[in-house]
Amino acid sequence: MKIKIWISILLLTVLIKVNAQVISSIEFHVNTNIGNDTANGTNKYPLKTLTEAAKRVNDLNGKGSVTIILSEGTYGLFETATFNPKNRELNKENRLIIRAEVLPNDQYWAPGKMPIIVSTMPFKFEKNDKNEVTDGANYGIEINANHVTIQGLKILGEPVHENPKKDVLIRNYPIVWEGNNLTDLNVTQCLFLGNKFALPNHLGILANGSNLNVDHCVFYGVKDAVVMWNNKADNSSMHHNLILNSYGAVVWTWSTTDDFKFYNNVISNSNVLWVLDKEEKYSFKIDNSMIVGYNQLVNKGGGPKDFGIPANPKKLIYNSSFKISKKGSLEIEEDQTSKFYLQLKPGTKGTEYDAGLFYK
Repeated sequence: MKIKIWISILLLTVLIKVNAQVISSIEFHVNTNIGNDTANGTNKYPLKTLTEAAKRVNDLNGKGSVTIILSEGTYGLFETATFNPKNRELNKENRLIIRAEVLPNDQYWAPGKMPIIVSTMPFKFEKNDKNEVTDGANYGIEINANHVTIQGLKILGEPVHENPKKDVLIRNYPIVWEGNNLTDLNVTQCLFLGNKFALPNHLGILANGSNLNVDHCVFYGVKDAVVMWNNKADNSSMHHNLILNSYGAVVWTWSTTDDFKFYNNVISNSNVLWVLDKEEKYSFKIDNSMIVGYNQLVNKGGGPKDFGIPANPKKLIYNSSFKISKKGSLEIEEDQTSKFYLQLKPGTKGTEYDAGLFYK
């Protein structure tokens, strides 16, 4: 009897250990200043590049959350950082998280502590039968997985001449969510920054899946902020975002269903607010938001090289909670020492919507 009890206890102990191992959480630390891609990725011995961190994640199996923690510094992407952990079981609670070491709501956060992601990899070119370049694109961070969070990063584009000649567009996509039947991507507290002349950021987030949530992000000088395309993008939302100086379109809902939630967003100096699919299948509701300074409210169709044509304005549904001013601008904090750098100056017009990097 005692032997049976002892064997049962031993087996139970083994099962607990195996189960704990399978569902254990894993962290990889990355520090571009002191890291080494041959290190083990601990806080004491961090990796150097986000690309190597992606490779480590892709080699994992079992269950449990995986967190990549990026220290302050500039991370040049010489190749796409592709996250495709086929053998790691993730879920809504146990996620893949790519985040800054210090987050905007942390006590000692400052704008200069945000890890900077900048793409520097070659472009994939398309050519015609005369061997002339007709198109070119690349991806910065590519996500091929469900249940992913990206948080607290400063994400730039790539130094490139976007329009080398007529009808040719060379572009960088900093975050791409790409795959079949994907669900649950959360991008939060990130600063997407671009300059159309020196550092074009063509499109902050290109998403191909359902349950996309983009909140408390700032898109400053980015051509297009968020495009939802291809797969059915149901149960998705954008809220508490600040979109400034967009020279393309703020949001593209090509594949988005009419349950899309758009609220507490503040937009200023935008070319086009919204681009629908060319059939204008759905109407979309705007709640408790503001736009100051724009050319077009809603277009349809379009693509990388154009922003479509005017759409039925009734496809955007809103009431007095959506404040619209065709002309004007907002006050942006340009003091680099301020925690509100590149956000609305405290107490000025638009701050009542709580849009920006900080959770209230």
